[in-house]
Amino acid sequence: MFKRYVTRIAVRIVFDKRNKFIAMKGEKNMAKLLYITANPKREEESYSLSVGRAFLNAYKQQNPQDEIIELDLYRTDIPYIDADVLNGWGKLQQGQSFDQLSAEEKQKISRINELTDQFIGADKYVFVTPMWNFSFPPKMKAYIDTICIAGKTFRYTENGSVGLLTGRKAVHIQARGGIYSEGPTKEVEFGDRYLRAVLGFIGITDVQSVIVEGMAQFPNEAESIKENALKRAEQIAKNF
Repeated sequence: MFKRYVTRIAVRIVFDKRNKFIAMKGEKNMAKLLYITANPKREEESYSLSVGRAFLNAYKQQNPQDEIIELDLYRTDIPYIDADVLNGWGKLQQGQSFDQLSAEEKQKISRINELTDQFIGADKYVFVTPMWNFSFPPKMKAYIDTICIAGKTFRYTENGSVGLLTGRKAVHIQARGGIYSEGPTKEVEFGDRYLRAVLGFIGITDVQSVIVEGMAQFPNEAESIKENALKRAEQIAKNF
């Protein structure tokens, strides 16, 4: 693998005064991208998933060294914050050990911790959703609840909350049957705006959106709308 990139980058190995290895200057660092989808449809039946796949393929071509993790929220366990989770968190805050939790509390809190840590471990994020009732599927909201964890992705200070995941970037790809990016319906678009607010809250402010909209409102233009979205997704992917 190293031979594949040696002609593209100049590498300089750096040591400290004690001859201890510090870093390889000039190398292209491998990034970790988390590709998160919340759509129960098959990819070929979904505008958002089709555009998302085009983005991912273009990204892979541009960044073959990066690690990509695909997380399908409809095919994985995403715990809701329910009585078990709240009771378990309360017990831990009171000083009880994890072993003292009930089996249900242990299982759900452990899974939330896994999802939080997986999110923290990534450098880049791609969210792919359809618009449902002005927002996105409940699975995405449940997932967001697992990544907004005080002390891990944000912290409270005397001056308010501070996001801890700075220096990262995200893309949101969303399909909508109508037009919600402009006009009177713009005020009821709560999917992309909400996601941007959440990401900003935890420190991720470099966020781009690829919106595929109007296919139901203008069915005769559906294919051209999709083609334009595919081009935009691929263009963003090349510099993401």
